[in-house]
Amino acid sequence: MTEMLRGDVMLAFAVMTAVTVASRLGGYFLMRYVDVTPRIQRMFEALPGSIIVAAALPVAVNGGPIVMVALAAAIAVSVLRRNDFLAVATGMLVAALARAVGLPG
Repeated sequence: MTEMLRGDVMLAFAVMTAVTVASRLGGYFLMRYVDVTPRIQRMFEALPGSIIVAAALPVAVNGGPIVMVALAAAIAVSVLRRNDFLAVATGMLVAALARAVGLPG
């Protein structure tokens, strides 16, 4: 526990926090100078999905068949219902049920 409270660790946390806040605020500041064309608007609309894919793909590759099936179910719900919350809940439910019945993976 005292390992987390060392000065160098706390300094690293503070620096990471400052960089994160500066990146976010810098993005808002720089976007004031960008003319939002229809092409840029389409990019912004696609961005959340691409971030989810970038986060989920390594998990899917290393997670085994249960994770693959859960992600497939979540993608199907997302495409059919256009509801991200429902898609995440479906993926979690499928993974939990698969593990509860003892499927390998």
